[in-house]
Amino acid sequence: MHLICEHPGWRTTTTARHRTVRTTADTWQAVAGQAITTTRVGTGTDPAPVVDAYSPTDLSTRTPGTLRDALEAQGPVSRLRNPDLWDALATGIIRQVIRADQARLMYHRFCTAHGTPLPVAGPPAFPRPETVLALDENDFADLGMKFKHLPLVAAATAFAELGAKWMDLSPEALVAEVQTVPRIGPWTAGAAVADYTGDFSLYPYGDMAVRKYAAQAAPDLHWPSTESAFAHRWRTFAATSAELSILTVLTLALGGHRAQDRTPS
Repeated sequence: MHLICEHPGWRTTTTARHRTVRTTADTWQAVAGQAITTTRVGTGTDPAPVVDAYSPTDLSTRTPGTLRDALEAQGPVSRLRNPDLWDALATGIIRQVIRADQARLMYHRFCTAHGTPLPVAGPPAFPRPETVLALDENDFADLGMKFKHLPLVAAATAFAELGAKWMDLSPEALVAEVQTVPRIGPWTAGAAVADYTGDFSLYPYGDMAVRKYAAQAAPDLHWPSTESAFAHRWRTFAATSAELSILTVLTLALGGHRAQDRTPS
């Protein structure tokens, strides 16, 4: 099983990747080695975070042959669904307009400086909304995150008020609802909700990563050059939202564990 660990919370060691995630009343240590496993930290009773599996056998018959061949050669893909909507939204904001390696570094710095330490060895959990609201501009500037200050504060303010309501919405309604928060646009909303639900039909699949790996896998398809035109064509490769989600995740996984490990050929 191929693993995709594109969330910047994953930290790489010599033997595996490690990440700390929260559910409603629990904290979990996730390890991505031969498979993705989770271990409860604490005494809560929440169900374990979901590990989604995406299989090329479930691709639509509309998927072009050369692209299908590349995805079938890669095989099934496994991914940890983010159980924490707040983390998913904040991560989407951190990832805005910066490279993936910069987002990972920023996420790790923020967790180390202001996150919740674990009672056992492992990376701290992402700072809670109330922690973010207690920080000032200088706290962000010290971490090279000054330009993330206002967006994260706006998201934390909204989540503190509306987070419980948001978690009861359908994924499609949630994408629309979080865009009422200042500085959360369609890309951030789609990426965050896909991270939280595991439904990558909501992901902004016209983005650079999907376009790059699709073009590398199937250069014969003469891909559209613009994001909107690519997204329109991408949707024609699936008959249902489930098939579109599978197609998008499998294509992102062509980039390696982080969905950005490969360089253009």
